[in-house]
Amino acid sequence: MSDEAIDRPSLEAWFATSVPGARPPLTFERISGGRSNLTYAVRDAGDRRWALRRPPLGKRLASAHDMAREHRIIAALQGTEVPVPPVTSLCADDSVNGAPFYVMEFVDGPVLRSRTEVEASFDESERRAIGERVVDTLAAIHAVDPDQVGLGDLGRKGDYVARQLHRWHDQWEKSKTGELPLVEDVHRRLSERIPEQGPATIVHGDYRLDNMILSPAGQVAAVVDWELCTLGDPLADVGLLLVYWSEAGDELMPLFEAPTTAPGFPSREEVGERYAGASGRDLSGIDFYVALAYWKLAIILQGVYARYAAGQYGEASEGFEEFVGIVERLAAAADDAERRLG
Repeated sequence: MSDEAIDRPSLEAWFATSVPGARPPLTFERISGGRSNLTYAVRDAGDRRWALRRPPLGKRLASAHDMAREHRIIAALQGTEVPVPPVTSLCADDSVNGAPFYVMEFVDGPVLRSRTEVEASFDESERRAIGERVVDTLAAIHAVDPDQVGLGDLGRKGDYVARQLHRWHDQWEKSKTGELPLVEDVHRRLSERIPEQGPATIVHGDYRLDNMILSPAGQVAAVVDWELCTLGDPLADVGLLLVYWSEAGDELMPLFEAPTTAPGFPSREEVGERYAGASGRDLSGIDFYVALAYWKLAIILQGVYARYAAGQYGEASEGFEEFVGIVERLAAAADDAERRLG
């Protein structure tokens, strides 16, 4: 089956000269999951495998989908306590495949995107330990000194929340397909009560269970999807993780059939306590970051919806229209969380 995001003859020629040991012909298979940049499993004639990551089709927002930046982050984290895929090559030449892309070694293992996948891969007795490793890995990301790994200039270190509020409000203006006044209202209220920021760390920007590849034993083999990574306030990652960490019975679940609803995972409260213990950070003001996360996620999903509607992912996935209602509910959840702050 053809895929307009893949120019197979051109990529085969590039792999032959740019990826050590690659032996065309190659096969390319879109990896499911991920609703922003596109990721493909690549297999050569010798049965070696890589992962190729490229932007979505069509017009891209200027600050989004920067392949060189994402490649740089993953390369810098090689050898740290943060598990990431080994990077192979970066191609910045649009003529090869229509957009920049980079290639990583393929990390094989389960990605838990749904409760069904959790239950098929791990027993209930194994899930608590997996949840704890997810939290400990986040603490490890935040423990990396950006200057020591060459990422000290990845972004401005101060005023992270203010910058996030500005950036995502701008993205909202560029990707909205209708008016939703609550997004504007929550933006204003959050802007008026930004907490004081501590020392800046690496911030993943979209940290959750299904943005990592596990080993068959349930270890964290690789954290992926670094496109939103920057420097800033680590508590923003924690707030977002708590929003994603759905529990059975929740009325709003940002992820369809959220994996953490499977029995055995730690509760949201336990996730927060585990992070506080692992990092030594004070989470008493975490509700602000939860509100920020709901608001930001509403805007991210609006952008995904807009790109689907414009055909930038090729043929639209079934059910993508549901994103409109989820955006509205996420905005309402941000409103509720901000009002709980008093």
